[in-house]
Amino acid sequence: MQLKVPEHQVAGHIAKDGKPGPLVDDKGRFFKPLQGDSRGENEVKFYESFSTNTEVPDHIRRFFPVYHGTQAVEGSDGATMIVLENLLADYSKPSVMDVKMGSRTWYPEASEEYVQKCLKKDTGTTTVSAGFRISGFEVYDHKESSFWKPERKLLRGLKVDGARLTLRKFVSSNSLSDMGSKPDSAFVSSVYGGSNGVLTQLLELKTWFENQTLYHFNSCSILMVYENESILKGNDGDARPQVKLVDFAHVMDGNGVIDHNFLGGLCSFINFIRDILQSPDESAES
Repeated sequence: MQLKVPEHQVAGHIAKDGKPGPLVDDKGRFFKPLQGDSRGENEVKFYESFSTNTEVPDHIRRFFPVYHGTQAVEGSDGATMIVLENLLADYSKPSVMDVKMGSRTWYPEASEEYVQKCLKKDTGTTTVSAGFRISGFEVYDHKESSFWKPERKLLRGLKVDGARLTLRKFVSSNSLSDMGSKPDSAFVSSVYGGSNGVLTQLLELKTWFENQTLYHFNSCSILMVYENESILKGNDGDARPQVKLVDFAHVMDGNGVIDHNFLGGLCSFINFIRDILQSPDESAES
């Protein structure tokens, strides 16, 4: 089995301090190291539950990575990893964005230390003010023939208008490296609009979240991906915009209660995307 480091990881844990990071193989699978202090165990528990839960509608399952169990991986000190579908396997030049959802990223029963750590991030970013924050993104820059990814500390400093501008930049063909310049939103209708676009998919998710009480998705992310190069070649239909939910280390049982934290963030995010679709030429509304 040939394993390598993912080329297009924009957020989440990476290999450091001797700890293994995520890996991918050539069969379309993504290997995610189990996190310590029960988080990894909790994520496995969620995937086991979700993959066998008959109350989850089939059309909602497509928003989640396919789960292939766990596996000890040689070459990573025999570390146990969660084996998932590689969401980017079928894209040649994917543009990817990770958006952490909810106006609160800590979870009930978390330690006071963890709550304070989350609160610092939540209040210092758009998590509290907008109900989501952009954790990372990468766009294929056809002019430079390379991928462009801003530093995470730059994204952590974004306010609401900055987040809106970044969501435009994600679907633009110009001025990628200049965070302050006006994006052209060239791909907005191909990616965010249409019957298979991001907005349609988000609305489908919203319908489920308005009723589902199975799980509470604390500190979970929405991953958006599309094929940038196909649009540049005039094949808008091949953009294949996709919305997926990822990162389930802090999912808890819903106990019959609607997940208002995630739903509120999702509704806010939908409004941002809808506004950009309705006003594609404006660089930053207030």
